[in-house]
Amino acid sequence: MDHHVYFWLKEENKNPADRAAFEQGLAALFEIEGIVSGRWAVPADVELRPVVDQSWDYALTMQFESVEKHDIYQNHPDHQNFISTFKELWAQVQVKDLA
Repeated sequence: MDHHVYFWLKEENKNPADRAAFEQGLAALFEIEGIVSGRWAVPADVELRPVVDQSWDYALTMQFESVEKHDIYQNHPDHQNFISTFKELWAQVQVKDLA
């Protein structure tokens, strides 16, 4: 299954220091056992069209072998630590999981 997360940072947290810390936090998530592959990214510099949404600041995508592996990741202490450490930086978060 694929797990996609989109993050919108609060305006006051769009500074280089907060971005660097957040990016390190995103990268550390990939050390959690059970993730097959994935990456984090920022919006690509593409031609803007009506169907393109570049309102978000960061996207995270991960692939898991199964929903069960995904659920283990969701409850993993390092994932929970990421949430508690960085949730104050977010204005909005959206999760889109694909079977």
